[in-house]
This record gives sequence, C-alpha cells and structure tokens, in this order.
Amino acid sequence: MTAAQVDSHPHAGGYGESVPELDMRNIGKSFANIRALSNVSFSVRGGEIHALMGENGAGKSTLMKILSGAYSADPGGEIRLRGELVAISGPLAGRRHGIAVIYQELSLAPNLTVAENIFLGEEKRRYGFIDRKAMEAAAAPLLRRLDAPFLANARVAGLSIAERQLVEIARALAGHPRILVMDEPTTSLSAREATRLFAIIRQLKSEGIAIVYISHRMAEVYELADRVSVLRDGTLIGTLDKGEITAPALVRMMVGRELSSFYTKEHRHPSADRMAVLEVENIHDDKFIKNCSLSVKAGEVVGLAGLVGSGRTELARLIYGADPKAGGRILVDGAECQIATPLQAIKSGIVYLTEDRKALGLFLDMTIRENIAISVLDEDAIAGGILNLRSARDRAAAAIKSLGIRTLNSAVTVGSLSGGNQQKVLLSRLLETKPRVLLLDEPTRGIDVGAKSQIYHIIDELARAGAAVLVISSELPEIVGISDRVLVMRDGQIVGEIEGRPNAPITQEMIMDIATSTAALNAA
Repeated sequence: MTAAQVDSHPHAGGYGESVPELDMRNIGKSFANIRALSNVSFSVRGGEIHALMGENGAGKSTLMKILSGAYSADPGGEIRLRGELVAISGPLAGRRHGIAVIYQELSLAPNLTVAENIFLGEEKRRYGFIDRKAMEAAAAPLLRRLDAPFLANARVAGLSIAERQLVEIARALAGHPRILVMDEPTTSLSAREATRLFAIIRQLKSEGIAIVYISHRMAEVYELADRVSVLRDGTLIGTLDKGEITAPALVRMMVGRELSSFYTKEHRHPSADRMAVLEVENIHDDKFIKNCSLSVKAGEVVGLAGLVGSGRTELARLIYGADPKAGGRILVDGAECQIATPLQAIKSGIVYLTEDRKALGLFLDMTIRENIAISVLDEDAIAGGILNLRSARDRAAAAIKSLGIRTLNSAVTVGSLSGGNQQKVLLSRLLETKPRVLLLDEPTRGIDVGAKSQIYHIIDELARAGAAVLVISSELPEIVGISDRVLVMRDGQIVGEIEGRPNAPITQEMIMDIATSTAALNAA
C-alpha cells in the first residue's frame, strides 16, 4: 500500500478521523554527500499505534529527529499537525507542538528524584527557588495514571529499568503530548515488564494519543500496531494495515528478499562418524546445573533451547570457566581441559559470546581496533611489550572486511556503532584467538533483521570451516533455522535432544513439547 493510499484509507475505531494528527510529506535529509532520507511520507492518527521498522541506518531515527526538531529537513518537504502546516525549529518547539520522544537510551539523572526528573528543565518555582513539594504533587497523578509502584520523591538510582521507563513516560506525559514516539522501548525489559508496558501503550492509545512505535521485534508489531511502515536506505518501502502484517511481508520489505532465504544453513550436516570437538561430561555446580552432558562435532551447529530460567546461560558459563563448576569433565578434540577461568578456556580453544555485549563484552569508549586486538595483544607486541599499531590496524581492517562491519574506519569508537555492528566487533575479537569451539549466547539479541541475516551467514561460515558452534537463543525460529541438532534444557538439566533429518525437520512444536513437559523426554 502506498503512502497516498494510506492517507485516504478508512480506519475503524478511535483513529478514523480524516485529518491525521501527524502528516509528514516528502521529507528529505542529507548529511554532506550522504542522502539519509529521500521523499519520505509518514502519517499517524490520534488513537493509533503506527509502527516504524527498518534496518539500522534505514532512516528511522533521522525521520523522528526531524519530527522532534533535533534536525532540520531539507527544503521541499512539509510537516502538518492536525492539518496545519508547522515549522519545528528545535526540540523546545517540538514539545510546544505536543511532540514527545522517548529514546532507546534512557536520559534520566539517577541522582535526582522521580519528580525532579519529570520536570527537569521546567522546574516549578516559588519565590525564585525550586519548589520540590509542588513538583511531587504535580507528578503524583501522572504516576497514578501509569500505575507506577513508586512515589514521586523516590530517587531514580534505586529504580529498576522498567520503573525508570515509567518515569520517562511520565515526563513525556507532563508536556500533554498529542504525539508520542517510543524508540525500541522493550530492549532492556523482561517479558513480564514488556507486557505491562504494552498495557500502558494501549491505555495511551485509548486516550487519543498518536503513537509512533519504533521496533525491530516483529512479535511486538503484530501485537500492538494498527499500521506499520518500513524504511530501507532512507526510502519509504511501503505501509501495511494490521490485517496485512505478516513476517514474510515485513522481511521482504526490510531486506529486499524472501523469508525463505533469511536463515543460512549451507554447511553440510556432519556425518555420524565425525569426531566431536567439544565434549562435556556430567558438568554441574552447587546451585542449579545438574550433571549436563553434551557434544558438538566439527562443522556442526547445535542449538541450546529452553524457557527463560532453564539454565542455558549458566551451563555455557560453566563450560567457559566464567563460573566455578563443582564437577564434570570438558574435552576439546579428545583431550581433557582443566578450565577454571575464561583465560584457560580461550587457551583450550573455547570462546564465549556473552548475551550482554554492552555490559560484559565490549569496551564502548574504545575504538574498533582496540576492541578487536585486546584478546591478542601479545601477538601484536614488539620488543619491550610495546604495541605494534600497524599490526593492530591491519588486523582490524581484515576483520572489518571479512565480517562486513559498517564503519568509516577502525578508529571509530564501538559505542557509536549499531547493535549489529557491535556484535560483529565482539565476534571478530573472539575469532582472533582462532577458536575450535564457539559458545554464542543470544547472538542476535537487540539487532535488526538485516544484521541478523549477516550473523547467521557468519555462523554458517564458521561451521563450514570446521568449528563446533553451540548457539543459545530464545527465538525458536532462529534455533530451528540454523541448527543441525537442538538440545533442550529445563530446570538446570538437558532433558531432550532433537536431530534434524531431511524427512523429519526440527520444529518449534517439538522444542516446546520438551521444554514444557513435566517428565524428562528424549526426542532424538
């Protein structure tokens, strides 16, 4: 459906008015010689949730920054609010026009109270002094509106991520917005917290607020969106109504190819007599993991599935030496390895990609080159322990080329990269150690659909090169799409195994049957 068709398309419910709350037409934006947006049209009606999707770099953030006043659009486009042509000269002007944006990275001051954060920059004063009591009184009804489980005088530093997000929403609502933009709001939330957020979003929709919901998570879009628009390379590809939203359609619009080619599995399924590279025998700890045994062959991708809390990450950390094990054996290429620390694991040929790349994997304020080289500094050192910068540069340049990291050069800080490119940098660092075994924990978490496809291709290439790959993922389509075998965990134990065969492929239903069963099963 074209943008023009969308504007004239009849809607049922609370957002069927003829004049949209927001109507952006032919918006363009260039940075030097780079065209970020080209003639993009986008509209959202009062009481509507309009999802905006696309790969990193597609132009979503640029379009919303133009709406908020953070950027100025190129000449030729226009923005209309409730039919009236407006010029948004800056963020303050955007707020005055009733536009509020909640960014993915929360911008709260943890040392201040909830009320002080809500009215930051617009403090209530009495006799020239900040009136905290007045701010707390004004914040209280906003918090009640959101059913917040904390008071206005609570300090933000003591709140959870989900609670801090409620503060951000309350701050947005304090400006009485007509248009609310939410950028990847569930990135750091649990499933339960996300469900609670969805209820709040629906409540705001029922109050007539026009909501722009930016997300790469298709399940959220299915659940929430009345419409979805997709950008690719700065161009509007199309807009779908709720009944037209399907995974194949969204993938095709976002990456320009069919869903059937999304997952990559070109490596050959290893034969039964191929040697196991990784063997784990009866590994356990004193807390949760109970006598787990598994093997991964050369050239094999094994998925490790299970419900949240089943013990998948805990098992991987035991194998890697990140947590102490109480017993069990680990063998690589048939030889037993004494692994009590991550360094011993790396020296044994085992590397681990953490599920939390920002907190536990990357040095965000360091460059790509420094992040990639940090695990092999001894190889790049010359006499006296001085780093050979040329060697480090060459190493980073080769990694950027081989893994397709999108960056100007290796001197760019990792914190400025998209999630997908950050994941590639972390993976590059691991590959520099030339591992035999890769433990990949949620390798595509928090990255867009295009970057996911690239990660799948990298995993497939590693298998084709003879590596043993163990992949932990909470996304069942991902596990099914890339794995040769699937191990299923429940309550700290491996309770089932499913091997894919040409005439009996692995299915999501098979995995869930084992993961949720009350009896230990083996589906091999």
